[in-house]
Amino acid sequence: MIKKTIFALLVVLLNSALLIGQKNDTIRISAKDINTGFLREGTHRYIVYFKMKKDSIRTLTQFWTRTIRRTEYNKTPAIQITQEWEDKDSIVHIVKSYSDAKTMQPLYHNTWWKIPVSRNSPTKTTTSTIVDVLNKTVQYNGVFLGEADTTRRTKKIWDSYKTSIDKYFLNWHLDLETFPLLPYRNGVTFIIPFYDPGTASDFQTVAYTVKGEAELEGYDQQKIKCWILVHESTGNKETFWISKKTREVLKLEQELGPDRRRYKIKFGFSN
Repeated sequence: MIKKTIFALLVVLLNSALLIGQKNDTIRISAKDINTGFLREGTHRYIVYFKMKKDSIRTLTQFWTRTIRRTEYNKTPAIQITQEWEDKDSIVHIVKSYSDAKTMQPLYHNTWWKIPVSRNSPTKTTTSTIVDVLNKTVQYNGVFLGEADTTRRTKKIWDSYKTSIDKYFLNWHLDLETFPLLPYRNGVTFIIPFYDPGTASDFQTVAYTVKGEAELEGYDQQKIKCWILVHESTGNKETFWISKKTREVLKLEQELGPDRRRYKIKFGFSN
């Protein structure tokens, strides 16, 4: 009887230890955890759209073109990623980024936007921002920023940039190219150091958890095995389907509140 009791107690303790181990399976992402060998050079395209209710029509549709190539930046081996976002009648966003070829640490980030001058306005204006991480400079609309800037917009861009100085971080504007580089396994939570250069968003660490595996059906009824990567914050849940074979992000479903949904779907071709 005593032996049975001790055995039962050991089983409970072992199961508890396994559960604790699963809950604590966390990787704080640093340069050593990144494998840029998974990046697939060439042109990749996504369709991005919203649904204002779960079963409503698609709206606010955009087409994203993202091109990856290995090159050099300031004599440093680098990965260049360019982006071009199109809406129904024009290009609204252009990006050129350089990151370290081994660690994916950003080196340079140049963005251009065409945006409405005010909410719901048909009139649009353009803005541009350059963050040179190597030389520690930030430009907004061609003007170098610094401590003397006091206007609300430029001060926030500068202050947010300062939170990233001398830290290892990954470019949040390249999330679709960052997720393929992570060391996947079931149940692991990645704590990713992200900063979105040239924006009012500060450096921050963000949790993404591998919730399991699933299949997507591709062309010719091809079954694509995927990792399911999930990020949740207040009023927001993002679920990514990431190919286990190629590590490409194939799909995002983002829940914004109780009704609104946002989707990113990768095309199987690049024309």
